[in-house]
Amino acid sequence: MVRRRQPLTHEESVFLLALAGGAPAVLIALLLLWTGGYSAKVQWTAGLLVGAVWLTTAFAVRARVVRPLQTLSNLLAALREGDYSIRARGAGGDDALGLAFAEVNAIGTPLREQRLGALEAGALLRTVMEEIDVAVVAVDGDRRVRLVNRAAERMLGSSAARLLGRDARDVGLGPCLEGAPRRVIEALFPAGGRWELRRSTFRQGGQPLQLLVLSDLSRTLREEERQVWQRLVRVLSHEINNSLAPIQSIAGSLRRVLERRPRPPDADADLADGLEVIASRSESLGRFMASYARMARLPQPRLAPLDVGVWVRRVAGLEKRVPVVVRPGAPIVVRADGDQLDQLLINLVGNAADASLETGGGVTVGWTASDGRLAVTVEDEGPGLPESSNLFVPFFTTKRQGSGIGLVLSRQIAEAHGGRLTLENRPDRRGAVARLELPVG
Repeated sequence: MVRRRQPLTHEESVFLLALAGGAPAVLIALLLLWTGGYSAKVQWTAGLLVGAVWLTTAFAVRARVVRPLQTLSNLLAALREGDYSIRARGAGGDDALGLAFAEVNAIGTPLREQRLGALEAGALLRTVMEEIDVAVVAVDGDRRVRLVNRAAERMLGSSAARLLGRDARDVGLGPCLEGAPRRVIEALFPAGGRWELRRSTFRQGGQPLQLLVLSDLSRTLREEERQVWQRLVRVLSHEINNSLAPIQSIAGSLRRVLERRPRPPDADADLADGLEVIASRSESLGRFMASYARMARLPQPRLAPLDVGVWVRRVAGLEKRVPVVVRPGAPIVVRADGDQLDQLLINLVGNAADASLETGGGVTVGWTASDGRLAVTVEDEGPGLPESSNLFVPFFTTKRQGSGIGLVLSRQIAEAHGGRLTLENRPDRRGAVARLELPVG
């Protein structure tokens, strides 16, 4: 078997080319020495000197070519290893080697900046992952836990050292890997409570992973519930105190009238007036509590076909205090609870009429439909909305005899039908416009 000859290396090729380049001159010099009649001593001395110079020059040429390449190779290896601090000397100039060194040195600067940016971004990500109050867990294709943060440790009731590498189903994450990727779950974790699950996929090192993000809703719901109770108690206390304070004061005055001896001639009239005030305030307080109870007991809508034109015209005809103009739209039928929508539109038209009474204006009701949505608008010519941020706050009212329930109840009805209710000032003129949007389906 004949062995194939190994090709020459670059260093060997350069060395042989250097020798070949000087070989003709060396041969001619030796030929002149041996044919020129010189003594043997001169011939051997000069011949050895010519040969030594020839070999030294060849080695020098080889080193001149190979060493810059070795330097360039070391620079590229350092860049590959992530060491961007090494720089080549002799960069620049007009020669090709200097330009090559300059380009390699220039590559190191952006790579160094990118590496520092990546390190800083990674450090920031790790810090955020540890500090956020959201549980983050990464699970690989074998359902092994590969990443957990502090919030996930608290949720699962164990440390990262014990969780990493374990089957996700063994630590209670099995239900999170199945079903809809975005949903609310009643967790069986040691922490308990309700959690919002968001599941997605990503790749790390070419390996597909599932990312589980779980937000604790129980704490948020408890905080919202606490704030709602605080607002409710504050409003109820304010309304009840507004009724009880005059009742208590008048009751004290009536007691003093009864205790006076002899009784004054107008005692009966004072007693009648005081009792009338007490009855009036008690009736007002009763209406307030009834309105609150009605808002709290709003039933689910019973859907049935509803002709929008008939509905709008019927409700508009109930308002007799101001002129109500119906601006008809295209014939359309929606599925809705007619009784609840009657109450909603009666509230909107009534509020618009109350506002228009202040300026002597009118009310316009109309409807349009597009993209599967019905829009019913109630426009008034009143003074407009002085403050719109509190309009849908329960018990907030700008009317002397208002309960602050109508708009809140109306918005609940709209949302129960999958729609929404907005109220804002008219952009074209003085007044306000209420807009009810409902799905046509």
